[in-house]
Parts: sequence; C-alpha cells; structure tokens
Amino acid sequence: MIDFIINYLNEVIYLLNEMAPWLILGLLFAGLLKVFFPEEKVTRYMGQSNTKSAVNASLLGIPMPLCSCGVIPTGISFFRNGASKGATNSFLISTPQTGVDSIFATYSMLGWPFALLRPIVAFVTGIVGGILTNWLVKDKPAAPKNPFAGFKLDTEAMGKKGGSASGASCQDEACGCHEQPARQGNTFMRATHYAFIELLQDIAKWLIIGFLLAALISVVLPDDFFSRFQGWGILEILIILAASIPLYVCATGSIPIAAVLLMKGVSPGAALVFLMAGPATNVATMTVIGNTMGRKSLFVYLGTIIGGAVLFGLLTNWLIPSDLILSHIVHIHEHGEHEMLPEWLQVSSSVLLVGSLIFGYFYERFEKGKKVPQVNMTRLKVEGMTCSHCEASVTRNLLKLEGVDEVFANKNTSEVQVKGTKINLDEIEKIINEIGYQYKGEI
Repeated sequence: MIDFIINYLNEVIYLLNEMAPWLILGLLFAGLLKVFFPEEKVTRYMGQSNTKSAVNASLLGIPMPLCSCGVIPTGISFFRNGASKGATNSFLISTPQTGVDSIFATYSMLGWPFALLRPIVAFVTGIVGGILTNWLVKDKPAAPKNPFAGFKLDTEAMGKKGGSASGASCQDEACGCHEQPARQGNTFMRATHYAFIELLQDIAKWLIIGFLLAALISVVLPDDFFSRFQGWGILEILIILAASIPLYVCATGSIPIAAVLLMKGVSPGAALVFLMAGPATNVATMTVIGNTMGRKSLFVYLGTIIGGAVLFGLLTNWLIPSDLILSHIVHIHEHGEHEMLPEWLQVSSSVLLVGSLIFGYFYERFEKGKKVPQVNMTRLKVEGMTCSHCEASVTRNLLKLEGVDEVFANKNTSEVQVKGTKINLDEIEKIINEIGYQYKGEI
C-alpha cells in the first residue's frame, strides 16, 4: 500500500511538472486576451443568420479562455443580446473544446499534432454546427438590445461600483460605457489577476481532478490495458464517446487523462474523441440550450459534436500514423527522458501553479466577503454559479432589467444581491433560469 501511494504521488508530480510551464504560459496569454478583447465586444460579429456569423463565432470561441461551465452563460448571454441561433451554437460548440491556455498545455503533454488538431477540429465543427442551425432552425434570433436602453444620467450612480459590474449607470455593458473602468490600472496586473485568480480558480476543480484521475489510471492499469480494443475501429470510438458525453471536464483538465489513455493503448482517434466530447457535452449544457434556443438547436448541437467526434476520430486513425502522434507524447517515455524543458523550470512552474491555486482560493473568498454590501439589498439564493464568468453573466443580465441599479453575485455563497428602484422578482427569476441557473427565492 505504501509503495502504491508513493508511486501515485510520483506520478502526480511528474504530470504536474510536465504541464505546469505551458499551462502558466497559456494562462498569461489568456489574461492578455481578456484585457484586450473583452467578451462583450463579440456580439457585433454574431448577429446574422449566415455562414459569416458562424465562422466569426467559431473563430472568436477557439482562443477564448472559458471553462465548460463558463461557456454556457456566456453563449446564452450573446444570444439574448442579439446573436443568431446559428452563431450561438457555433460558439457553444467550438469554445469549450479548446482555448489559448489548453493549446499550450496540449502541446506540453500531447505534442504538436494534437495541439494543431484540437483547434482545427473545434473550428470546423463550430462552423458546421452554426450552418446546420441556420438551415434547420428558422426561428428568429433574439432581438438585439437597444444600446441606449436603460441609460439614465445619474451623477450618484457614476461614482458607485458593483460586484462584477462597473457601477456605471448604463444598464447595457455592450454599449461600451462600461469600458472606462476596465482600462484603469496596469495592463499586466489586470491580465495576471484574471489569469492566476479568476481563470485559474474557474478551472481549478477539474484541473485537479484531471491530474489525480490521470495519475490513478497510470498507476492502476497495465500499459497495454486498452490494446485489446485496437482493431475495433468505430466501436472503440463509440465506447470512448459514450463515456465522454456525460462528463463535465474542462479542456485543460482533459489533457492529462487523454495522455495516460494513449499510453495505455487507446488509439489517437479515440483520444481525440475524448478531448472533443468531454469538454463540449454535459447535461447542464444540453438542458440550457434546449430550454433557451429550443429542441431543434439542441439536436443540431449534439448531432454536430457526436458526428464530428466520430468522423474526426476515424480520420485521425486512418490518415495520421499512430507513431507520429505517439512519438510526441511526453508521458509515454520513461521519466527523465524526452524532457522539453529543464527540470528547474518545471519544478519552479509547478510551485508557482500550486501556490497560485492556493492563494487564489483564499484571496477570492476574502475579496468577495469584503466588497459585497449587506445594506438595503434584496438577497436572493441562486444555485449553479461555479466560476467568475457565471457571476459576470448573472450580473450583466440582471443589470439590463429596468429599475435594477446594482447587482452583486457571489458563487461561493450562491447568493445574488440586487438593489434598485423597482425590483421585479418574477422577471429576475425568469432571467436567471433562462441563462442556466436555479432561482431559489429570497433569503
């Protein structure tokens, strides 16, 4: 038992050392992307029910550092703000499959073939899903918001700040009046705060699960465990697909699991299926899409991901030599061999990553407890918020309601505090449920 624990911990440390430097680099790029290209600006490229909007949505979604849970409210918010159903489906399909952070991490453990395959597959499936939605779902998209709707000149409101909102008096962030506060402060500091506090905490749970599960598979299963499925062709791919669809794992957290599966004998095509379907499909996503955009959009969404996963999995096995892919997977080599980076950099990156996870956990809770006001606020219980994008989505959508002046969302306490001159709880409940959360009433 002691030997098992030692081997397991060594495996966790090895996986962490291999992935940490590239994950940190990816997080930095994600932070810069967030600062220079905020999400509210993408709606203008997603408003038409045509191929161009589908292409735009897929292109915009690929580098976006959104975790599996964060993409749901973000995509639905785009739809509510005027994005077409086709563009929204394209965004929801392509975004969770990959991101600028997971691309670097994929290169670190799976090599450049998979680092190229993942964004290409995400891009193609996103476009196909958007085009099919435009063809098959004829419902009109949600009416775009009037950029001047809800705007009121209030000198007192100009000086206020809210939780995830800027505190400006305009109720629509897409109009641009919220941008000024975001530009304050050092760009690098804002990028690093988003990367190592907000984004890292968003993916922390599934990143840790990915490392722990991958290490367990590596230690428990023999090296040729999945070799028995070789030659099964599409059946092997369907087995992996069936296991991947209900999972709720982020694009980055799926990487160490895929690396170990490959080491144990899974075909490259089946591993690609896991990397696609694991992050892109889960029960929560399906429920929200069905309730918000209708069953037809949901069927197109699922059909595109399932069909795309099977097709690209088969094409990968048929067209790309397995030796080419396996030769670039770091983990299939003995420890200490085929190191892309010096050991000191790997270890220091691991320390920085673990330190950031711990610091961000306590910092986030301390800041939320310090900033959220408790006076003259309507306190609501809202379940399902799991990341900073969830908080921002709830805040952004509720601020658009007439009579709502301030909103403070806290995922740690599952609480939303609302202040305004005219608060309609029925409208608030409708909005919260539409974007994928569960309204539980006043506290």
